[in-house]
Amino acid sequence: MTLQTKDAESAGRTAGPIDPGVRVGHVHLKVADIDRALAFYCGVLGFELIQKMGSQAAFISAGGYHHHIGLNTWESRGGAPPAPGTTGLYHLAILYPTRAALADALRRLIEADIALDGAADHGVSEALYLRDPDDNGVELYWDRPRETWPRAADGKLAMYTRRLDLAGLLAAAPQPEEVGAGGA
Repeated sequence: MTLQTKDAESAGRTAGPIDPGVRVGHVHLKVADIDRALAFYCGVLGFELIQKMGSQAAFISAGGYHHHIGLNTWESRGGAPPAPGTTGLYHLAILYPTRAALADALRRLIEADIALDGAADHGVSEALYLRDPDDNGVELYWDRPRETWPRAADGKLAMYTRRLDLAGLLAAAPQPEEVGAGGA
């Protein structure tokens, strides 16, 4: 079977919209070193290790899900990051349930001395941008409630990119002892 593609505009008219219940389930990242990747994703960001397959793969999650992120070295052990300007993953985005939870992530990054590439207020969300140890782009964000999203006069979504007040975000972080007790 050969799959032929159409341009996005004509494909959308003929195929109809996707079921609104569809969600992105998980992502697999090629990494050079499993333990180094786990130190970042589990040690800094706080994901839980669900299963590790030697030095070849690991599956991590939040809340006991089978995995939100798969890390593997199947084709990349000891490898270098892809060259800038090539195709591939731009970033993976990790959605936090609340502003306080995103603020806790910022606190963790500061404590681990991990630099941000950027931080933005998009109207619909607040986002932190950084790189993982394998130079994969990572976005950490929370969505504002839909009823507060900015809209144009015609009712269409009017997202923007403005400077994010990092001090204001950090002030929303729960104290570390509150995080484990469900404070975030």
